[in-house]
Amino acid sequence: MTTTAQPSVDGSSLGARSAAHLWGHFARHGEGITPPVITRGEGVRIFDDRGRSYLDGLAGLFVVQAGHGRVELAEAAARQAKELAFFPVWSYATPPAIELAERLAAYAPGDLNRVFFTTGGGEAVESAWKLAKQYFKLTGKPMKHKVISRAVAYHGTPQGALAITGVPALKQMFEPLTPGGFRAPNTNIYRAPDEDLAADPKKFGRWAADRIAEAIEFEGPETVAAVFLEPVQNAGGCFPPPPGYFERVREICDQYDVLLVSDEVICAFGRIGSMFACEDFGYQPDIITCAKGMTSGYSPIGAMIASDRLFEPFNDGSTTFPHGYTFGGHPVSAAVALANLDLFEREGINDHVKTNAPAFRATLEKLHDLPIVGDVRGEGYFYGIELVKDKTTKESFSDAEAERILRGFLSTALFDAGLYCRADDRGDPVVQLAPPLIAGQSEFDEIEQILRSVLTEAYTLL
Repeated sequence: MTTTAQPSVDGSSLGARSAAHLWGHFARHGEGITPPVITRGEGVRIFDDRGRSYLDGLAGLFVVQAGHGRVELAEAAARQAKELAFFPVWSYATPPAIELAERLAAYAPGDLNRVFFTTGGGEAVESAWKLAKQYFKLTGKPMKHKVISRAVAYHGTPQGALAITGVPALKQMFEPLTPGGFRAPNTNIYRAPDEDLAADPKKFGRWAADRIAEAIEFEGPETVAAVFLEPVQNAGGCFPPPPGYFERVREICDQYDVLLVSDEVICAFGRIGSMFACEDFGYQPDIITCAKGMTSGYSPIGAMIASDRLFEPFNDGSTTFPHGYTFGGHPVSAAVALANLDLFEREGINDHVKTNAPAFRATLEKLHDLPIVGDVRGEGYFYGIELVKDKTTKESFSDAEAERILRGFLSTALFDAGLYCRADDRGDPVVQLAPPLIAGQSEFDEIEQILRSVLTEAYTLL
């Protein structure tokens, strides 16, 4: 996925200065490209250096759950920095890290009571794979090291997390990767392999889950350590789980003694509704990875939350998990996370999402009447709109058309129309939406109206 930036106003602008020194992530550079410069946020809106306002339809990057401009979160950071700005959790502890670990364990389902802090989601995924490998070595199954994930799924950019990622274009430049990552089909029922499966979500869910069992059998159960799945798969455009899917996956993992990792870097902290989305879909993982929404983006932090069973081999007074991050469990970030979770509870943000999610779905589904809209899918406040060339045949864009329509037109046109979201082609072309969790019907209507206008124009360019 690449983002085409907007032109700067003049040579002395912040955009031009950025183009001279700032190396943007997943961004194109050169040829006169300069990035938009976002200077301020307030509620559900962001503002650029020209004073223009935009609806933040992606919560920054699935992050700003509580909205922009929350002074109490900034104040929590300042208070903690005055008391203790930094100390590592390498054989030491700090009060904010202790309290946050307790809080996360209380929210997590079942016996997921052990919290290992990181500074982001990719690191949490990396940590989970390393834990799975060492756990099986410590428990007499040293061959178990492989992981199964899904086609087109994104799990991060560190070398291990990248091996779990199922997007070939993101991996080619960095091969050879950490060995051991293998793929099973995802849950995109819109692209189900036959009409029979497409017509029966429960049957499709069983089919997709059984492909995981097939992959474990093919690789050898004695070699497979974990299955990594997002509750709602991000890359490819927000694939929800079909009915019965996770129930069957849990059965498969238990049958083959394989750990089930719920990668909730995006889906946790209210994005689907509950604090952890595995509870929205009724399954019990062995590990949860999380990050983005934990602080609503006000300070970086991530976590791997593991079950008591996985911690047991390390609880003998001598065995260590030889892995860590300098800034993992940073006291300032932990303090901000605690303030953010307080805010969630005080304002009932999870209930707000659960109450308003049907209206968000219904508003986006109005776009089905556009000839370029093939599918509208997602859960909670996390949606993808798949774009097609032909609605009847579900024909997608060619590579050249995707370049012209998504990057050459949509990315700029949506932003210019006042909506920040993501036009993405990791898999089939989609527009992704994940507004701050405080958004309501007026924001849903604004999103739909902007999309309707811009997508209508986009179709004329095919």
